[in-house]
Amino acid sequence: MDGQIVNNDVRIRSHVVETYSGHTQEVCGLKWSGSGQQLASGGNDNVANLLATGGGGGDRTIKFWNTHTGACFNSVDTGSQVCSLLWSKNERELLSSHGFAQNQLTLWKYPSMVKMAELNGHTSRVLYMAQSPDGCTVASAAGDETLRFWNVFGVPETAKKPAPKAAHEPFSRVNRIR
Repeated sequence: MDGQIVNNDVRIRSHVVETYSGHTQEVCGLKWSGSGQQLASGGNDNVANLLATGGGGGDRTIKFWNTHTGACFNSVDTGSQVCSLLWSKNERELLSSHGFAQNQLTLWKYPSMVKMAELNGHTSRVLYMAQSPDGCTVASAAGDETLRFWNVFGVPETAKKPAPKAAHEPFSRVNRIR
């Protein structure tokens, strides 16, 4: 492979929208930002064109990068293998998933990187996380072949709003079958 990222829109005949060249080897990870305006990529060349990266078992760190200069401006030792990172859609928080030795999810406050919570339940490294459309629930999948759901990022905005009061109408106090 040549390390290129090809953005396709299969709805049109000339489906190649744009080609990006940022890696010298195979691209092994892609993730769109919550706004859909930025694309993060990781490759076998160990170049990360994104804001936050997680190191493996030997590194154990979450690093924050300036994507314009390539400089690392913060590094946090998590104490265990970092397998996946997920930004909250609603808050300035980052969720990391881990492998050896705890196999946990850790919630961090950004940018202070103060540890807010540890979520335990998997018995093997947590390989993948995905966020619900409302941004509140996270699904995690691990090597122990389990899928777990966590209400980690709070209550959806729609649940915080009180339900509108029903308008008064004739027979409103009468129970209805349908």
